[in-house]
Amino acid sequence: MSDPQVISGKRSRTIAEVKERAARIGAGLGKLGVGPGDHYAFVLRNEIAFLEANMAASAIGAVPIPVNWHWTGEDLQHVLTDSGAKVVIAHTDLLPAVEKFLPEGATIVEVETPPEIREAYGLGDVPLTGRYRTLDELATSELVTPPTDDPPMSVIYSSGTTGLAKGIRRNPVAEGKSEEIAGVVVDLMKLKPGGKTLVPAPMYHSSPNVLALFAVAMGIETVIMPKFDPEEFLALIEKHRIDEVQVVPTMFIRLLKLPKEVREKYDVSSLEAVIHAAAPCPADVKEQMIKWFGPIIWEYYGGTETGAVVLCSSEEALAHPGTVGRAFAGAQLRILGADNQPVPVGESGMVYMKPFDAWPDFTYLNDDEKRRSIEQDGFVTVGDIGYLDEDGFLYLSDRANYMVISGGVNIYPAEIEGSLLGMDGVADVAVFGIPDPDLGEVLAAHVELEDGATVSEEDIKSYVTTNLAKYKTPRVVVFEERLPREDSGKMFKRRLRDQYWTGNRKI
Repeated sequence: MSDPQVISGKRSRTIAEVKERAARIGAGLGKLGVGPGDHYAFVLRNEIAFLEANMAASAIGAVPIPVNWHWTGEDLQHVLTDSGAKVVIAHTDLLPAVEKFLPEGATIVEVETPPEIREAYGLGDVPLTGRYRTLDELATSELVTPPTDDPPMSVIYSSGTTGLAKGIRRNPVAEGKSEEIAGVVVDLMKLKPGGKTLVPAPMYHSSPNVLALFAVAMGIETVIMPKFDPEEFLALIEKHRIDEVQVVPTMFIRLLKLPKEVREKYDVSSLEAVIHAAAPCPADVKEQMIKWFGPIIWEYYGGTETGAVVLCSSEEALAHPGTVGRAFAGAQLRILGADNQPVPVGESGMVYMKPFDAWPDFTYLNDDEKRRSIEQDGFVTVGDIGYLDEDGFLYLSDRANYMVISGGVNIYPAEIEGSLLGMDGVADVAVFGIPDPDLGEVLAAHVELEDGATVSEEDIKSYVTTNLAKYKTPRVVVFEERLPREDSGKMFKRRLRDQYWTGNRKI
């Protein structure tokens, strides 16, 4: 039996090689002035170097900060400055933005953009600049003795869908609790020794980041997708006999839109668990995926701040359509009203969560006040609205920031989006509130169509009116060539919504 690999495109390294290179890179970072507790950032797409850069922290007790490589302006400047990173590691093609916003005194380490990344993003030839040390050079450093303490956890920056990203800094794990936490994570992710996993989502996000790091730590063969493509996803499952994968609902939707003959072309019978999180999943989409893949689909809900607090099996999803599950592993939920008091069963309010006891607490980097503002009696919220049924199942309505109050009526755009995603010809949609002198807010829908589809504004409005209450029909419909959706499935609504509220876009 061959040694387990980390595979990216046509390249691969054994997990043992990845671990050794990571340790040597850590030693190299130490020579660049990164010491215990210091921060270093990396702006990398999905590939083997991402894991090596991330894992390097353990060799010197430093704090790794994966950065969303899509950020090229104010977001990137904020994260590089706010994080206090001493070193920034970046792919060659991403260097121009990094160089523009590099904090004073910070050092750049260059990573050659590999062929699978160039092919996936149509980049052509991207030669090394020759201006900086490279990650491969750091990987030749002499090994050092790693700290005996548990390595610090990554600082993950939230995706910034409603404002500038916040750095989430985890407290050290309490003594003797590491194994308990690892056990919960491994069970949640359905990882098993000797298994094979596929990573189709960007590893700068917390969930795929944790999954990939745990998989490599456990010696699980790990296949990395540089960019999600629905047919390639199926092909990789068949080729590598993948048994576990974590996705986001947007991927489900794109998979279901493949022609029937393409979906049936690939053998996905090796799959034993498909886990999804990060964004709302319409109930009908979940049902269709369970029919296709079988009752192996799991959903969890939580936040980067809290970890997963809610878990839902396929059987529970079918029995309770629309739920994201029930609290698990000793976690707790509360639904609080505007007065911060618990609301009755079935009534919507702000979702507050308390993770299981061993999960380490957190704060926001450079913003302890923000951390205090989201807590009530030991429970924290990440800004979602929802309700609990009599059996303790949680149902999410929408983000509090996205709820629209039109003429005194609360409207949750996620419901309208979920409906429109089932419409023929609609590839993606964002619904949000825009100013109105009479009603305060009315609804706007920005729609991305499938290639070749012919759908009119009236078609969109008629579909919503037919399937939902009339007051949920968008007043404004705008067709976009491409909506600003994160690879994680989260929509950057503020980029669309703010245009109306600042007066830069008229109704």
